[in-house]
Amino acid sequence: MVLQTAQLSSFILPNRSLAMLRLLLVLLLPAALSAQEQKPAPAAAIARLGWLAGHWRLEKGGRVIDEQWMVPAGGVMLGMARTVIKGKLIEYEFLQIREGPGGDLYYVAQPSGQKEAAFRHLTLTDTEVVFENKEHDFPQRIGYSLKSDGSVVAYIEGPGKNGATAHIEYPYQRVK
Repeated sequence: MVLQTAQLSSFILPNRSLAMLRLLLVLLLPAALSAQEQKPAPAAAIARLGWLAGHWRLEKGGRVIDEQWMVPAGGVMLGMARTVIKGKLIEYEFLQIREGPGGDLYYVAQPSGQKEAAFRHLTLTDTEVVFENKEHDFPQRIGYSLKSDGSVVAYIEGPGKNGATAHIEYPYQRVK
């Protein structure tokens, strides 16, 4: 279909109207963009775990367990842990808490050179986080809880003997 010149002119705005439209865009666009920039971004879930950052220690029965966590940055907290008995390294673990798809948090552990395992967060508050992976042998649940005295209790749990749930706690004190 071929449009005649007279038909085309009805689709084109007169020069004055086009100039006004351009002026409005130039004036309103920066204001619209500025309004969008002023909206605060939602806080990342991992930022709520800032209380876990630092050096934590448990000393009991000649066993010393140290666990260290970096502050949240770039959507991840990096951690490491080691267990020493009588000056000898018994076990170690490389750890991550990272944001995954949809903002979910994942606890990724690689203990003493074993294959890594990932646990998705189940519960998250300003003082507690619980991760779970029902497909993992043991543990299937890992948790950290900040206590009112500033200490942290970590725990692992999963299937134990005779079908009972095994629960092991690690009461950590902050190392200054």
